[in-house]
Amino acid sequence: MNEMSKSYTKAQFWKCAMQVNPVGYISYRGDDHGMTQDDYNQALLKYAQEQNIKVLGLADHGNVDGVDAIRTLMNDHEILVFPGFEIASSEKVHFVCLYPEETTTVELHRYLGDLKLLDPEDGIRPSRLSGEQLLRVVDDHGGLVYAAHCIDDSGLLQKRLSHIWQNPLLKAAQIPSTIEALKGIDGDFYRRVILNKDPAYQRESPVAVINAKDVAMPEDLANPKASCLIKMTNPSFEAFKLAFQDPESRVRLNSDISESYYSRLERLRVTGGYLDGLDIGFSEHLNAIIGGRGTGKSTLLECIRYVLDLRPIGKNAQKQHDEIIKENFGKSKARVELAIRSSKMNGRRFTLSRRYGESTSIQDEQGQPSSFTPRDLLPEVEIFGQNEIYEIAQDPVGQGQLLERFLESGQSDAERAIQEAITKLSENRVKVVDALKGVSEIEDEVARLPKLEEQLEQFNSLGIGEKLKIIPHLEQAKRIIKRTNEQEGPSLERSVNAVRDNLPDTIFLSDTAIEKLPGVEIFKKIRAELDSMRNETEALLQEWQKKYDGRARQIEILSSQLLEVVKNEEEVLEKNFKALPSCEGKTGQQVGEEYQRLMRDIEKIRPQKAMIASREQFHASLLKRRKAILQDLSIQRSERSAYFERSLKKLNKRLAGKLRLQVQTEADRQPVVNFLLNCKLEGVGEKRLAWINENDDFSPVRLAELIRLGADSLREANWGITPTVADALVKLSPAQALQLEEIEQPDMIIIELNTAHEGAEKFRILNRLSTGQQCTAILHLLLLENKDPLLMDQPEDNLDNAFIADRIVTELRRAKIARQFIFATHNANIPVFGDAEWIGVFEASDNQAIMRNEAQGAIDVPHVRDQAAAILEGGKAAFNQRRLKYGY
Repeated sequence: MNEMSKSYTKAQFWKCAMQVNPVGYISYRGDDHGMTQDDYNQALLKYAQEQNIKVLGLADHGNVDGVDAIRTLMNDHEILVFPGFEIASSEKVHFVCLYPEETTTVELHRYLGDLKLLDPEDGIRPSRLSGEQLLRVVDDHGGLVYAAHCIDDSGLLQKRLSHIWQNPLLKAAQIPSTIEALKGIDGDFYRRVILNKDPAYQRESPVAVINAKDVAMPEDLANPKASCLIKMTNPSFEAFKLAFQDPESRVRLNSDISESYYSRLERLRVTGGYLDGLDIGFSEHLNAIIGGRGTGKSTLLECIRYVLDLRPIGKNAQKQHDEIIKENFGKSKARVELAIRSSKMNGRRFTLSRRYGESTSIQDEQGQPSSFTPRDLLPEVEIFGQNEIYEIAQDPVGQGQLLERFLESGQSDAERAIQEAITKLSENRVKVVDALKGVSEIEDEVARLPKLEEQLEQFNSLGIGEKLKIIPHLEQAKRIIKRTNEQEGPSLERSVNAVRDNLPDTIFLSDTAIEKLPGVEIFKKIRAELDSMRNETEALLQEWQKKYDGRARQIEILSSQLLEVVKNEEEVLEKNFKALPSCEGKTGQQVGEEYQRLMRDIEKIRPQKAMIASREQFHASLLKRRKAILQDLSIQRSERSAYFERSLKKLNKRLAGKLRLQVQTEADRQPVVNFLLNCKLEGVGEKRLAWINENDDFSPVRLAELIRLGADSLREANWGITPTVADALVKLSPAQALQLEEIEQPDMIIIELNTAHEGAEKFRILNRLSTGQQCTAILHLLLLENKDPLLMDQPEDNLDNAFIADRIVTELRRAKIARQFIFATHNANIPVFGDAEWIGVFEASDNQAIMRNEAQGAIDVPHVRDQAAAILEGGKAAFNQRRLKYGY
């Protein structure tokens, strides 16, 4: 499809050469290029196409005879031509006058007549009209005027005509190069005037600065100073004129454009559900979604959030997101497809798609499945639903999450180390408690031993011990046999199997893996050595297994023999029981069995007595390890705090004059309070724990230490702990005291907003601000530089229009050059004064959202302009107040 026959849906910069001369112009300079009109025009076409110039402005001196030939040829090749001429005012100042593309040569001759040239046959002669009169007449014609070569001899500024410069009908001025190149010329006069910093030449709105070098020869089009860039959706004279109403956003020199590397959402398609058939090509700059209530603005942003697999920060926002997706996508199992460009992946493009109830799938530029996640591709993309900013403004945790993306990389490393240390502490606690429990259980068992031994003495006093002295030996023999069969051999086999499971695996050195690596032959030799190592080890293991099986069978046979010996001894013992004398009404058999049970218990407990010391030593080693972990945790927490402070210092520089951020390290003590309340301490409520928040030197680790030292230590800690609370705290279990040491006390971020719009700064803390001011503070953070897009649903909610116009729109116009923004909005300031490159107008029909092709584009698209006037901020009445911007 040819360029001019396309219908574009977003504004972009078009290259325009606005002082192109026809074939005969060079004779005015006394030269002759020797080309026919056809040859000259064909050469113009060739250079225009090579330079990607889409608009030509014709500007011969008082002459329009060559217009039709150039226009016909260029239009046939989809290059737009604005006919016109160059003319001098009575002050002999040169101006270029351009007219709509359909203006006929007859009309152009009439316009020249209206400008009252001194000699109509000689276009070089000036007009009888002054510069101001000329500006008014051309404006009445529907044309546009710019001051040609304004710093040269016939230039407006060179002649110091401030009254003409200040005329609002003058829309642009041509300079030979860049604004910076004017520095120092004529005392820096030209540069000051063009930057609107000279009081004598001050304008309400600055003049657009353009490059439009005289094109006297076709090859002049190749000179970057012969053209400039004008932002339009679909090139037309109407859109061209409108661009000069906002030159700061819509007019650029070729030298102003530098490559910006940032991520962007490029295209969105929806199949099924409320947004079925939606197909949007987003601008890489500022996008605005408008429409009546319930037409689909919020649904669109939430479906983008859905395909990016992002969860809102706020709880209410999460609930709203789930409801929107379920209602608008769930019933029909709708599918969303999003094409993106990822800065993180060096500008590569990916397509993300997600059907309701399924996970997001990702394809690369070749259509192959990718293992990346949306977060890998757009790690810092931010989406905020309706009222979500307000919710974050009320939630310190949400504010902390928001600030995470500005932190130094080292902080995330410290954070990971902290979490690892806390995990280690948790695992250590389980072991400590188990070890302590094990020692207690053994101590309880060993405590029985004196009584059992006393009973044994009673038996021995009756001479029974001598007669049944074989019993302890039999019990010991059975215990040894059991250990031999159940522990020693099987433990050895498990160890050898571990070796077998860890034999070298050379799959990682396959031919495919190494074929393109340097030293491939050496890699093959390494693979051969590893294979030999595996094979030889397997052979040894097989030989060992044979020997082990043989030894195990032999041990099994010997154990059976031993058990048989024990059984025979027990049978003899049974006979001996019967031979024992009766005692205290018990038969000899009963006495013998009671003695046997007693000896069995004693022999079971005696070895455990020796275990107490080793268990206590193990418990002590666990506590020592815990101290080391706590020390490491303390270091990592200090590192995290230092990283945080450094990050906030840098952030405060970027937010100078707007926000001020401070960190109070580990100042959020509520997790400790909540833990102690959950412990259900007798007579201790939240008020009795107020001392936790009142002491700067408080720490949960120190509290656990004092608890272990006892109630007196707690009362003497100078923390204001009452005796009742101290007595309750020491009743915490050892496990609960250990848990105290693992509690994280989050840092508290103090956010202050400069509430003074001008003059001396006046910072006020966030929780003492109005709702609108709180949201203002959060928005300042969101608009900071970021390579990934920012999407927001009605950011104007809870903000006043003055702030949006004065602060937010100003930042958007600056930031959109290097970041993509997509806003759903009811506020005209954002798309209009922010000069959105893409505005999409939603309608709803038969419970279906519709966004027509003609309802997409910048404000220079008639249907978009009309719909914006009707929808945004009160309809036509408010729209009329913005008529200059809209072009009415």
